[in-house]
Amino acid sequence: MTPLLWLNLVGLTPRLVGPDTPHLAALADRGAMSPMSTVLPAVTCSVQASLLTGLAPQDHGAVGNGWMDPATRDVALWRQANQNVSGEKLYEAARPLLGGRPSAKLFWWWNMGADVDLSVTPRPFYPADGRKIVAIYSWPTDFGARLERDLGDFPFFDFWGPKSGLPSSRWIADATIHTMRAHAPGLVLAYLPHLDYDFQRYGPDDERSKRAVRELDELVGDLVREADEGGYAVVATSEYGITAVDRPVEINRALRRAGLLVARETPTGERLDVFGSRAFALADHQVAHVYTKDAESAAAALDVLRGLDGVDALHVGPERAAVGLDHPRAGEIVAVAAPRAWFTYTYWLDDAARPDFAPTVDIHSKPGYDPCEMFLDPGLKFPMLRVARRLLQKKLGMRYLMDVTATDPTLVRGSHGRLPDDPLDGPVFLSSVPFERCGGAPDGPVLDLLSVKSRLLTLLAN
Repeated sequence: MTPLLWLNLVGLTPRLVGPDTPHLAALADRGAMSPMSTVLPAVTCSVQASLLTGLAPQDHGAVGNGWMDPATRDVALWRQANQNVSGEKLYEAARPLLGGRPSAKLFWWWNMGADVDLSVTPRPFYPADGRKIVAIYSWPTDFGARLERDLGDFPFFDFWGPKSGLPSSRWIADATIHTMRAHAPGLVLAYLPHLDYDFQRYGPDDERSKRAVRELDELVGDLVREADEGGYAVVATSEYGITAVDRPVEINRALRRAGLLVARETPTGERLDVFGSRAFALADHQVAHVYTKDAESAAAALDVLRGLDGVDALHVGPERAAVGLDHPRAGEIVAVAAPRAWFTYTYWLDDAARPDFAPTVDIHSKPGYDPCEMFLDPGLKFPMLRVARRLLQKKLGMRYLMDVTATDPTLVRGSHGRLPDDPLDGPVFLSSVPFERCGGAPDGPVLDLLSVKSRLLTLLAN
């Protein structure tokens, strides 16, 4: 049995591995490296589910970072229950191979309820008075408590929002090393989100993004050294590459202007009415699931979307099978953005009617992904004073709204979700051991993402 450390290096591409990443390049030189395919949509929850199961989204059911529940019409993003993903996961199949050693899953998605011995993931508390208290969820409960006792509190605000950056990835790397030393797991999965942030804020060619790559490489160096000392093989994969964008596509506003999307007036601004709408889009980076009420509504939505600038492809009904998305959770229409374009979730037509959650970090209320949450509102003269005031209100037990984030989609400079036009801009597979020890060389120039699970099982069994 070969113990394994599996790193999920979000946003890493073959093009980024080179002289500026000596630790990643050394890993490839001593073992193996290949461009890797991905799935549509190339977003976190879908790709991680495919990596873990070896199945396409239409088979495991994670059709995006969120979806509309077919029975209730509830729209939700960033669900965490492992049971939402159908199919046998790697850690389930690997248990007989581990020789009684534990398994650990650190910040990978689909974490809650996963069949592993040690797990930890972000999970705030939401008290009845409307507050949000940042926290982590772990299993066993004392596992997370011990990590925070020894490493300090998890830097939640560095994991997502305007402050997101290196400290969260640094903490996760340290937690991984701590776990390997304290528990000697036979299988360790660790998720480092670092490249997601500046690449989306500034685009892949900005110097701040290039600095982030060098910072990630340093973390990988620390983890590989620890793995080598413990006798672990190391495999590093990514989920997607992030490419430059400059065209936000207001897909829901187009559907609303056509009379297909309905918003309800409420005391806190307009809210999407999923029951009254004949069509609406759950926007997810460069892919959108368009849910329609009936065949007539679908035809009307298609007419709108075919004329919408920035839409590259539309997959309808049974045609979705060709792109791996023929599943009840998927929209009746799956829209894919054109190069340099991405879909916004916004559905209100007048800023005076925008919902109260729009200028906040609120990943569960918004019916779609909102990268503007990574920016402070440039219209605020003293944004940190606004933050300090809100934090004081929180400390005093008052109700408050952390309304400090941007709502201007033109700020966003990087996105993902569509299949890459060049494999060098897609995800990558790296290993400290040669392909001969993990399932053999790829059949072509690109390694099949759906083969990763079986490759890792082969490696663990050696």
